[in-house]
Parts: sequence; structure tokens; C-alpha cells
Amino acid sequence: MAEPLQNTNYNPKGSQVISLEKGKIPPQAIDLEEAILGIALQDKYAIGQVVEIFRDEQVFYKAAHQEIYNAMLEMFEASEPVDLLSIIHKLKSRNTLEKIGGEFFLIQLTQKFSTSAHIEYHCRIVMQMHVKRQSIRVANEIIEQSYNDESDIFDLLSESQKQIDDVAQWLIRKKPSDFKTVVDSIFDASENNIAGVPSSLAKLQKKLNGYRETDLIILAARPGMGKTALMLNEVKHMAKQGNPVGIFSLEMSAKDLGRRMLAEECGIDSSKLTLNNLEDFERKLMNEKRAEFEKLPIFIHDQASLSPMELKVQAGKWKRENGIKMIFVDYLQLMSASGKNGTGNREQEISSISRSLKATAKDLEVPVMALSQMSRAVEQRGGFKRAILSDLRESGAIEQDADVIMFLLRPEYYKIYEWDDDDHTSCRGQAEISIAKFRGGETGQTIVGCDLQYMRFYDLEERDSFFEKLPNQDPNDAFEPVAVDADEDDLPF
Repeated sequence: MAEPLQNTNYNPKGSQVISLEKGKIPPQAIDLEEAILGIALQDKYAIGQVVEIFRDEQVFYKAAHQEIYNAMLEMFEASEPVDLLSIIHKLKSRNTLEKIGGEFFLIQLTQKFSTSAHIEYHCRIVMQMHVKRQSIRVANEIIEQSYNDESDIFDLLSESQKQIDDVAQWLIRKKPSDFKTVVDSIFDASENNIAGVPSSLAKLQKKLNGYRETDLIILAARPGMGKTALMLNEVKHMAKQGNPVGIFSLEMSAKDLGRRMLAEECGIDSSKLTLNNLEDFERKLMNEKRAEFEKLPIFIHDQASLSPMELKVQAGKWKRENGIKMIFVDYLQLMSASGKNGTGNREQEISSISRSLKATAKDLEVPVMALSQMSRAVEQRGGFKRAILSDLRESGAIEQDADVIMFLLRPEYYKIYEWDDDDHTSCRGQAEISIAKFRGGETGQTIVGCDLQYMRFYDLEERDSFFEKLPNQDPNDAFEPVAVDADEDDLPF
């Protein structure tokens, strides 16, 4: 048996050492680290509990302890038994047995502890010490960069927020759910008639049963269709129902959004409100609505070129402080990918952004509706110029991540004044909402009223059917890709 080395706290190549600050020792729990390793060497089930919490992170403060855990993790992933003799053999093959203190050090670990009753609790404490050390590391890096005259302040803040967010992920990792808990939640929702956040349109509400938590909803259309107006109709309706909502507006200012919602609320021409060209009775009507209107629980963040990380940080704050029930983003293609995802390849950036929005919806457990632009291929198509999924800008990632994809069409915009049904019904002042993807049910189309002069979408009493297939429209024709020249698309995104 090898003699124990005097110094077992070696530093393998590539390990990060946190320097002492102000004479203080970094947060650590050496005794608990030893307890975890000692129990894992004796109890064959213990290593599974440890890996579930630590995964492949460099959690241990003592480098020798981390090396032992790395060997255990490698064996666990290979489905090899983890015990004293096997770990000795593994460390020998890695040429690190003598560096960690030899066989004697491992035997000492097994002799100190014998019960795995509290191993999960011990792991949580060690994890907390790791998070504290990581926080110190991030803070030190921020301090160093702040003293650097060449560092860009915006890059510094963006990277700092990202690193802090990465550290925070350690504390909010979601544990797996047992099936009984899942089933109980399903029955509770059914018995209590729990639905999602309500829509302002009866047909949409009936189809979706509200916008469900953790869902990513994409509302897509060409410019001029009324995407923002429909979004604001939903926002105001939800707020009036007592549901706080948050808006991230990358295109319009908070004041412009407020004007549009006020125009719809008061029935005033939105252009007159924008130009401040109001009649006396209109000003009086606005003053009467002001007290009620300003109390609506609506929160707006109108920063341009917002990154997904910045959105998640602000949305998390709204969730904690204001209990928001839904998030709106206007619009997706104006967001910017940060860090390693900002590669300059727009398709990869959009892919990263859509994944981040879906992750935000899941982490905060709120639905996220993101408005999206569409390519010019729609306008090059004949007939009613109905959209298909491939018309989405950088559509691949969006199609994959979204739970619901809705297309908005106003034929009147293209100077088409009759629907393509047998009766050639007038489509003036009307819009078609088409659900092209719906993870929770079937797709379909419906028709609603639309008056963009007053920024208003509403249900049509004479059209009481809910998402029936439009006459003369073959679903195979509606959703087959159409070849277009992508070079002719001159949209900025």
C-alpha cells in the first residue's frame, strides 16, 4: 500500500484557483465533501444521488476531492460499479492516485462515514458553497474588467448579467416530477376548470382554452396586417381581467403602445391621437377613461435590440414583483443574440432566440407570445396569399420551438374584397386567423372583425362557427411549400 503524501491538495492543469480576498478563505465545506465521497465509495446507490445534484460540474473545493469525483462520474456514466477497489484502479489508470493521497487517503474516507441517510442534504450544502465561490469569481472578473480602460461598458454589463444568470441556474434547477404528482395536477386542473390566460376573442378562447403556461405562441404576418393591434387587444383584455402582463417592445415606444391601447379603449382614430389632433369631446372622453385605464397592470419595456438574457432577467423581475401572467414580444426578429450565440449567422441567432424564449416560458411558467415577420414569398403567391409555415423568417427553429403558430391575414390589404367561399362574402373590415401549428389540438382558420383605424379586433356575430375549414380551400394546397426567389426578399430581417 502506498504511503500517504503530505500534500493532497494538488491543482490539476486547467483548474481555477480563487485567490484570497481581504484575508478570507473562500466558502467551503471540506468535511462534507469527505462525507459525500466516503459514502459514495460504500453505498452503490449513493453515487446516483450525488450525480443527480452535481452532474459534471467542478463542485468540490479541494482539488483531490474533485479528481476522485471525476473518476466516479466517469465510471457511473460507463455503468461500472463504484467502490473502493474499482476507484483505486480507475485513479491508477488516470495517473492521479498518488497525487490525491494514495490508497491510504481513500481508505480513510470510507472509515469516517457509514450512513447515506443525509447525503442529499450534504450535497446541497456543498453545492451552495460552490455557488458562492462562483459568485466571488464572477464579481472579481467584473472588478478586473471595470478597471480596464479598453473594455466596453455595454459588453461588460451584458456579459456580467449572463455570468450571474448562469450561476443562478444552479439554484433553480427543476427536479423531476413523480407521475402521481403529474396526474394529480391534471385532475386538479380539470375539476377546478383551470384554463389559460384568457383571449379577447371568443373563437380564439374556445379553440385554445386560453394561453397556457410554459407555451411559446408565435403570431406571424406581413407588415400592415395588424399584428401589434391584435397583441394590444389581448394585453388590454387580460389586464382588465386582473391578469398582469408584460410587453417587450423592440419596435415601438411605450408611449406609442399606450396611445394605441387608449385609442381602442375610447374608440378614437389612432392617427388623431398620434398627431394630437383631437376634438374637445374626444379629450373629455379620454379624461373620463384615464383613472381606470392607468390602473391596468401592464408593464412595458421598450429597449431596442434586446437580448434573450436581458429579456429573461426583466421578465423574472416582473414575475417576482408583479406576478405577471403572460409575456409579449414585439417582435422576435428585432431581438439580438448575445455572447457566443451572436455569431453573425442570422439563422443560428434566431434559433438561439426562439429556444431562449421557450426556455423563459418554461422557467417562469408563463405563456410567451412573440410576434414574427414573414418573408415576401407570401406576396408573390397568387390567390388569397395565405401563409404557410415555411414563410416564417428563419422558420426552422421557430417551427420547432413554438407550441402554437398563428397567421394573421387581412385580404383587404391586398385589395381583395371578397372571401373565396361559394357566396363570395365580403371581407371588408375582416381578418382571418389561421392556426398552422397547435400542439394541444387541431389546426384551422376562423374569421374575426378588424378595424385598424381604432386598433380593434372583435368577434363577428354573423359568423358563429369556430375554426372550420374555409370553403374551397384544400388543406394540402394551403400548407404545401411554394418555391420562391429568396433573393428578392428585401426585408431587413
